[in-house]
Amino acid sequence: MLRAHRWRTAENSAGYLLPLLEPGMSVLDVGCGPGTITVDLAARVSPGRVTALEVTDAALALARSEARARDVSNIDFVVADVHNLDLAKDDFDVVHAHQVLQHVADPVQALREMRRVCVPGGIVAARDSDYAAFSWFPALSGLDDWLSLYRTAARANGGEPDAGRRLTAWARAAGFTNVTAGSSTWCFATPDDRAWWGGMWADRVVASDLARQLVRDGLADQSGLDALADAWRQWASDDDGWFSVLHGEITCTA
Repeated sequence: MLRAHRWRTAENSAGYLLPLLEPGMSVLDVGCGPGTITVDLAARVSPGRVTALEVTDAALALARSEARARDVSNIDFVVADVHNLDLAKDDFDVVHAHQVLQHVADPVQALREMRRVCVPGGIVAARDSDYAAFSWFPALSGLDDWLSLYRTAARANGGEPDAGRRLTAWARAAGFTNVTAGSSTWCFATPDDRAWWGGMWADRVVASDLARQLVRDGLADQSGLDALADAWRQWASDDDGWFSVLHGEITCTA
């Protein structure tokens, strides 16, 4: 998963937000992960500051490391739960979350908190995948099995893997009245992209928390996981291989 997250940049993962950013803005990056997007945002709003937020200090250490490696100093680091942010009201010009709401127990409450800490008239932005809308070629039954198992596991963890299509509804339920919705995709079709995306998933389905959960919950055994990995490698090696990842996006006025 970290391999996937470190590939993300503001350009390929927050392009819908970038035209709205200005130097001097204050930004809260919720669920910052390894910090690659966070550091990009910090460069965009400098001399403004970005606050990187994660649920544990161990997770936040990844973003600290990324900021040090890229010599970016206008980032603060905070450990907090997005459902109950220990942050002041009306404190940020922009509150951003990438691939976060699909994993949290209560995305509507998360958006309420994101709105609370955003200045009146500020921007709350979120982007999440919509797994049911993923599309690929060639048709491989092993990838159908992978998608079904992933969505089952995500929901067992209290998340919603088809979050992208729900973002507008969640924002309206959280009290936003000015919501701009859109979508964008990642597409993996070149030999290098297929090797990276397919190789990442081939590894993840046999050696990750996801793999352990599938076995623990009786959803798959080791031979089944190996079959999923083989399907990913088969897709990656196919010269006609193509995979599209759909994301929903919202920008809301606080």
